[in-house]
Amino acid sequence: MPSSFIGGCACGAIRYECNAEPTAMFNCHCRDCQRATGTAFSAVVYVPAKAFKITKGAPRYYSTSSGAVGHNKRGFCADCGSRLFGGGADKGQGINAASLDDPTLFKPQCIYGHPTHSRGTKWTRSCRSSRLTRRLNSCSCSCS
Repeated sequence: MPSSFIGGCACGAIRYECNAEPTAMFNCHCRDCQRATGTAFSAVVYVPAKAFKITKGAPRYYSTSSGAVGHNKRGFCADCGSRLFGGGADKGQGINAASLDDPTLFKPQCIYGHPTHSRGTKWTRSCRSSRLTRRLNSCSCSCS
């Protein structure tokens, strides 16, 4: 991934930039992310907090309970409803990969947050059996 990238919400009211490579990219299957996305997982790009900057607009925030981190502050656009951020902490900021201007930059390194960890949820296991899906989901981190 490039050392800098940009993104924002669907309507353009909120824009952000990051001037460092992500520290991690993963699909999070924790219940908090499932509830926030309404699907099996959240695609996350995690970046150093000091490298992340909102360049336009002011996102709205809400907190959700999280088994992994206690509570999770999630950012979204109040105009279009796009989910943008989550998992912000002093050390880093989670970004919704779908909000990247170039979402093809997202290359998940592992699956996180589900008790079966490297296998994901039952919802996604059946589609992992195809050769193409195995190649696309190959994991190079220590979670497998």
